[in-house]
Amino acid sequence: MIGNILNILVFTQLKLFRDNRSAFYLVVESLSDLLYHFISIVATILTALYGDDRIGKNLIWCRLRFLLTQTATLMMCYIICIVACEQFMSTNYRLKELCTIRLARYLVSIFTCLSFIHSMIFCLFLEIQPNVGCIILNSVWLRYATYFFYPILIGFLPIIIASLFNILAFRNVHHIVRRQIPIARRRLDQQMTTMVLVRVIIYVCFLLPYVIYRIYAINVPVTQNDLLNYSIRQLIQTLFQSLSAVNFTISFYIFILVSPRYRHQIKFLLIRKYWRKCKSYCCGNRNQIGPMAIDPIDENIELE
Repeated sequence: MIGNILNILVFTQLKLFRDNRSAFYLVVESLSDLLYHFISIVATILTALYGDDRIGKNLIWCRLRFLLTQTATLMMCYIICIVACEQFMSTNYRLKELCTIRLARYLVSIFTCLSFIHSMIFCLFLEIQPNVGCIILNSVWLRYATYFFYPILIGFLPIIIASLFNILAFRNVHHIVRRQIPIARRRLDQQMTTMVLVRVIIYVCFLLPYVIYRIYAINVPVTQNDLLNYSIRQLIQTLFQSLSAVNFTISFYIFILVSPRYRHQIKFLLIRKYWRKCKSYCCGNRNQIGPMAIDPIDENIELE
């Protein structure tokens, strides 16, 4: 959660990113990640207070948890696709004029509504089985989940879209060097494209095993009466689910590893903005006379 909060602060507080559409999309992704973490924390607290059996067999909680987590998952998957498309279009000389912050807001609003409506319809088909828990019982919706939702909608479709457009965007960034474009714009394009490209690679690696397992688990359910197989299934599910959940946490760490400029921007934000403000607030009112500290480097120059 701390990493997602830092992402939001960097992309919203630094002037360099305020009109950047890719940064706007990454803020939305971080908000989706925070929603996912919030539900996970609430689930952990409720389980600790009331026990796994009582919480796992509550239909309202079953559907509410699925609604919010699947909305966050869909948003994360397709925001990554959108930001990949945005990077491709913004680095293409003929298509960059189509990209505006207004269009970005429209797209985010549309995808948020679609994700919520889809998850709402999906959760209506969830039921509680005494020996299994919260599962899909409707045969038609079960086939939809098996053959479309898990393998395609949150599986191969976003993986293919994001990978394709990131490769094209990375190629465009190399061609930008040949054009007469301000060096600050060129560096920002290269930074954002590299960050998004690596983000997509990590996203694919962590999500794909869980997608495959979910397809298998839906088609071959195991009851709690078969203790050995059920325990093995729970272990495998926990492993793959934890692996896929890394996608909701890792973006900040990817960015600071692959982008020296992002590390510098984090340092600038935390030390030169918030730390100095806190220090001034706590220690500034002492009625002392002294030289005024003047920063010799302008904020915009510092971050270029």
